[in-house]
Amino acid sequence: MLAEQKVRHLDATELITAVLDSGSYRSWDEAVSHPHAGPEYRQELAAARAKTGVDESVLTGEGLIRGRRVAVIVSEFRFLAGSIGLAAAARIVNAVERATREGLPLLAGPASGGTRMQEGTIAFLSMVKISAAVRSHRQAGLPYLVYLRHPTTGGVMASWGSLGHVTVAEPGALLGFLGPRVYEALHGIPFPENVQVAENLFDKGLVDAVVPPEQLSDVVDRALNILVARPNPQVTAPATLAVKPSDAGAWESIQISRNPRRPDLRLLLAHGAIDVLPLNGTGQGEKDPGLQLALARFGQKSCVVIGHTRPRPSQQTAMGPASLREARRGMRLAEELGLPLLTVIDTGGAALSKEAEEGGLAGEIARSLHELIGLRTPTVSVLLGQGAGGGALALLPADRTIAAQHAWLSPLPPEGASAIVHRTPDFAPAVSEAQGVNVASLHGNGLVDHIVDERSDAALEGRAFCQRLGEAIEYELASLSSVGIGELLTRRLEKYHRLGAG
Repeated sequence: MLAEQKVRHLDATELITAVLDSGSYRSWDEAVSHPHAGPEYRQELAAARAKTGVDESVLTGEGLIRGRRVAVIVSEFRFLAGSIGLAAAARIVNAVERATREGLPLLAGPASGGTRMQEGTIAFLSMVKISAAVRSHRQAGLPYLVYLRHPTTGGVMASWGSLGHVTVAEPGALLGFLGPRVYEALHGIPFPENVQVAENLFDKGLVDAVVPPEQLSDVVDRALNILVARPNPQVTAPATLAVKPSDAGAWESIQISRNPRRPDLRLLLAHGAIDVLPLNGTGQGEKDPGLQLALARFGQKSCVVIGHTRPRPSQQTAMGPASLREARRGMRLAEELGLPLLTVIDTGGAALSKEAEEGGLAGEIARSLHELIGLRTPTVSVLLGQGAGGGALALLPADRTIAAQHAWLSPLPPEGASAIVHRTPDFAPAVSEAQGVNVASLHGNGLVDHIVDERSDAALEGRAFCQRLGEAIEYELASLSSVGIGELLTRRLEKYHRLGAG
C-alpha cells in the first residue's frame, strides 16, 4: 500500500544537486541566531546542526536549470523535522524577496512538519509573512513552482507549500494539513490510510503531477520554457487567413463534427503545439475529466490552454461545474503570469445531472463569462468541433475567435432545439439551418475572425489539420501581443456588443 512504501528521501543538499546544473549552486544564506532560545532548545539546535551539517531547516540560493537562472528554497527535514521558526522564516522571506527583486523564477521544495513548537505562536504567525512574500513574487508575474516532498504538513502545507503556479509532488509523499500522529493523539484512532498521499492528491486535483526527484529538472525546464517571457517574435501570416467558410450546410457540418475520429484537443496539443505541460484539477480538491488545463507553446508563443475534452470510450466527460472552476484557475494563471489565454470549444453540451445542478453549474457558467469578458490578458478562442449550449458559451468570449470549417455553435444540441420548437427531435436539420449555427453564419455575423480549412474533413487528415490550426493560433496570439490591455478590453466589449445589431 502507498502509505507503507519504504524509500529513501533526498536531503536538501542532495535535492539541490539532483535538480540544478552541476556546480551551479550559490548559497544566499547568512548566519542565523536564536536570541530567545532557552537552554533545552539551544541544545536541540546544536544537536540538529551536528546531525545535518547545516545551520537551519531551510537552504536558499540560486543555480541553473538547463542553463536558466533559478532561485531555490529547500527544506532540510533532518533539522528538527524541517520545522519553521523565526530564523528559518526570515531566511525564506529574504530569499523570496531577493528572487522578486532580481526577476527570477522560484522553485520551492518543502519537507516539513510545520512550524516550530519550541517557538510557539510567534513562529506560527511567520507563515503570514512568508505567504505575503510569495504573493508579491506572484504579483510581479514571476513563476513560483513547488515540489512537495515527504513529508509536508501543518503550517508549511497551509502556506507556501500550497501557493505554486505549478505544484508537483514526490511519489508516495505524505502531504496534508494535520499530521497523522497528531490526529491519532487527539482522536484515539489512526487517520485513514492513503488519504494524505501524493498519488491520492493528484487523483483529487490538488497537485499537477507526481514525479521522482531525478525527473524534477525536466518538469521545471518545460514549465519555464513556457512561462518565462520571450521577445515578441515576427510571425508570418498563415495561409488560413484566406480561407472562406465551407459551402456545407449546417446539418452536414454538425454530422462531420460528431465523427469520433475527429481531431480533438489532445491531438491539437500533440501536433499543433511544440511544448505542453498538463496541469491537473482546481487545486481545491476537484478534478473533472470534461476539461483539460495546460501550459503550452505554439511556435514561439506561450499561453495557458483550457478546453473541452472529447469523451473516450467508456468515459463520460460532459462538462460539469468542477470543469469551470478548473477553467477559472487557468484564467487566473494567465492573468497573473501575463500569458495569453487560449480556450478550445468542443462539447456536445454541459452535464445534465443532479450533481451538476447542486454543484452550481449555471453559476459557474456565469462566472466564467464574467471572467473572460474582462480578463486582463489577450484571449483567443477556438471552435474546434461541437459547440452546444452553455458548456460552449462558457469558454467562448475572446479577442479573436478561430473556427474549424465544420465547427458550430448552438443554444442547444439541434435535436434538443427541435424538441422545444416542434416537440420532436426529427426537425433537427431544419432547426440548425434556421438558427445559423454553422461557421458561415458565425463569420457573417462577426463572431469568427479566422477559419481553418478541413480539406474536406479534419477526421481524414488529423495531424495536418492540427498543424495548420497550431499556426493559426500562433499568429493570432502574436497579433494580440503588441496591443495594450486597455485597447484589447475595449475592442472585446465592442465586438460582443455589435453581435446581432445588424
